[in-house]
Amino acid sequence: MRVALIGQPNCGKSTLFNQVAGYKADTGNFPGTTVTFTESSVKVIGETIDLVDLPGTYSLTASNLAEKEVIRYLSSNHVDVILNLVDASHLVQGLDLTLELLELGKPLVVGMNMMDEAARMGITIDGPHLQQILGVPVLPLIASKGRGIKQLFTTVLDAGSNGKVVNRIPYKNQQVEGIILELSKNLQDLNLDWNREALAIRLLEDGSELLNDSESEHQELKEEVEIYIRQVTEQQGKTPGWVFSEERHFLAQELTKQVMTRGEERVTWQTRADDILLHPFWGYVILLGILWAFFQAVYLTGSAIEGPLISLFDGLIANLGKYTGVGSFLTDILTGILQGIAGGVAIVLPYLMPFLLGMGFLEDVGYLPRLAFLMDSLMQKMGLHGKAIVPFILGYGCNVPAVMATRTLEDRRDRFLAATLSVMVPCAARIAVIFGLVAFYLGSKIALLIYIFNIIVIALTGRILSWRILKKSPGLILEVPPYRMPTLRTMLNKTWFRAKEFVIEAWPILIAGSIFLELANRYNFAGFLNLLARPFTWVLGLPSAVGVPLIFGVLRKELSMIMLRQALNVTDISQALTPEQMITFTIFVVFYIPCLATLAALRKELNTRDMLIIAALTVVVAMATALVGRGLVILLTPLGILF
Repeated sequence: MRVALIGQPNCGKSTLFNQVAGYKADTGNFPGTTVTFTESSVKVIGETIDLVDLPGTYSLTASNLAEKEVIRYLSSNHVDVILNLVDASHLVQGLDLTLELLELGKPLVVGMNMMDEAARMGITIDGPHLQQILGVPVLPLIASKGRGIKQLFTTVLDAGSNGKVVNRIPYKNQQVEGIILELSKNLQDLNLDWNREALAIRLLEDGSELLNDSESEHQELKEEVEIYIRQVTEQQGKTPGWVFSEERHFLAQELTKQVMTRGEERVTWQTRADDILLHPFWGYVILLGILWAFFQAVYLTGSAIEGPLISLFDGLIANLGKYTGVGSFLTDILTGILQGIAGGVAIVLPYLMPFLLGMGFLEDVGYLPRLAFLMDSLMQKMGLHGKAIVPFILGYGCNVPAVMATRTLEDRRDRFLAATLSVMVPCAARIAVIFGLVAFYLGSKIALLIYIFNIIVIALTGRILSWRILKKSPGLILEVPPYRMPTLRTMLNKTWFRAKEFVIEAWPILIAGSIFLELANRYNFAGFLNLLARPFTWVLGLPSAVGVPLIFGVLRKELSMIMLRQALNVTDISQALTPEQMITFTIFVVFYIPCLATLAALRKELNTRDMLIIAALTVVVAMATALVGRGLVILLTPLGILF
């Protein structure tokens, strides 16, 4: 049994999916596109159902690529049940989509999520009455706390087994209803998994989405549909898309009046919190405070673990020759393996895990969308694309999903700008460099300054690109969700889900790279690689030996930091690099060529030419910013401002 999970953005759809899938799911692309859906098998009272999490959509007639693919999926794949998740605190907006899904005639179950949020707002919903009006099951749900999930999926299983056909609620406009019924009589030959009235409505709204794949076969039908579209437009003075949208919204408002009662409006702590956190002045002050506290927590946790573990592995490596022979081939191989293991255990994970845990908390508690709101208003003044804020925020976790998030932007030039800026964001992999090098040796204050410097550079880059090659940037329309207290289990699952990419994919590369570096030093091959990078390292005032870590950093950004100790042949990097060189190296790594996975995502979302342009641009920006950073260190160090 296949169940399609559909809902509007911020309705808790992903929370519900992760509750039942346990962060164990397969992600695939829609045919011919890069838009993804997520699928997982779920056990319900002994039966297995395939749950498909489709992209969040406000309607089935949306303009962006991701939301159009929802329509195509529903029209070209057999779906036994549609599970529609609705935010109970925004009932009218949610019912807009529910009414549209009712039109498909497929078995439908409505999950009324965030009932706790609605109660806090003084909202009461008569679920049985709404169920009676819609003619489909309506169940209360608090997905974030796991309440109502079992009953919801039991009902979904029953609905799929019964296969009960649902009926849509007729529109109030009788002229429009007449045209829908008239067109539906001529659709017997259209082989799609919808009922005829649903097909008629969808064809009148946007027939191209359903008929593009069979241009010649349905040419007569397309011409007939065009006639009906003109008829509706002439009668109503609006296109069918606008007419149907207004009809659904009117029905949603009427339904809401019948089933929802609102208590006395009261100012909640969430409203008071937003008055402060989104304040045009204090909001930024608090943002800096939260970032500082976040950096301190990551730094203190990581540094407390890194030091003892580094000493432990250094001792093991120093004593390795006693058992396998000093300078032997086997010793070099084992040294490389231990260096690779040490890099992951002692340098990456001590900082990566608390960083991801903290990011997960800020995301689940609801602060990240507010941070995006604050940053958008700030960046708009600097010329940064408003909609690029979403990929910008995602980039702090990983640049790959950040690049993929640009697909929701309608304009190709906008996608190019958003992708360019998002790959300059210091992802979780670069956290190993910033914290493992700068924070560990120079303190968390310098690490925080590098992050602030990074934001300024991204803003300036966005302004220059907007001014030189792009049209005026549109503003950001962002729905801010309510605050929620995440559960520890959910946060730990999310942290591991994101960290396992390093453990499974990056760590083996790290160990192989460490072995390669040991053998390169043994056979004097490292000097050739360092020579290739020497034009960059010489200009930046860095030792020639850092060339190999920089080259390997293109594979995975963690390698730049982890292989640094090995390349410099020191246990304490401060013995080989000055504070000025550490900062210069770190700034360069933060901006220069994205990792291979990100380059692949850029090629997939844009094209090869744009990928090469962005890669070249990041090298230019990295060189310029690293030199600026080096100059600032030289200038400010004698004044005692930095150290």
